[in-house]
Amino acid sequence: MRIGILGTGNMADALATQWARAGREVTVGGRDMLKAERLAERIGGGVLAGGLRAAAEAGDVVLAALPFGAGAQVVRDLRAELAGKVLVDCSNPVGPGFRLLTEGGPSAAQLLAAAAPEARVVKAFNLCHEDVWRLRPPVFEGRALAVPVCGDDEQALVAVRALVRDLGCAPVDGGGLGRAGLLEATAALFIGLWVGEGADAQAIAPPLAHAAG
Repeated sequence: MRIGILGTGNMADALATQWARAGREVTVGGRDMLKAERLAERIGGGVLAGGLRAAAEAGDVVLAALPFGAGAQVVRDLRAELAGKVLVDCSNPVGPGFRLLTEGGPSAAQLLAAAAPEARVVKAFNLCHEDVWRLRPPVFEGRALAVPVCGDDEQALVAVRALVRDLGCAPVDGGGLGRAGLLEATAALFIGLWVGEGADAQAIAPPLAHAAG
């Protein structure tokens, strides 16, 4: 499976590194070619560098590791290159005061789907800080990290589940793309608890055996 990465920031770095270690063919792309080249060189493992268009063309699966607000325009510009491909959105539309910027409207993932309607959009990898994705593997108290995945295309979901397993994580069915907004709202809540309150967000949920009463 070939993976194109749109972006050269921390999420792009962390996930591209792990997928390259898992033997995937990875191309990182950015507006700044020098940044893309430096990132590819640092990761090693045969990772290639290019512009955004080159990364979109190279991947069977394309990760949009882009800030909310920039992603939709970038994807719109690459609509032709993304047609028929799996497009993964890991962004979080969280603003000042840990406010959900998409409240009352389409989710960030749905905005990408509208910008590139021929792409098969999946929401994943948005609930954790990039440092979690650098762990080899992310296992806590003997349990692999669970990664919710939302999308409407089964073949696209199969591909993304495989990428989740590449990280040593366990994919979890989060429902269709219409539920991606729930993942983004969860991220806003968790970030507010972790960063704003210094609270343990895991402690708000009971064990599965007690979840339904």
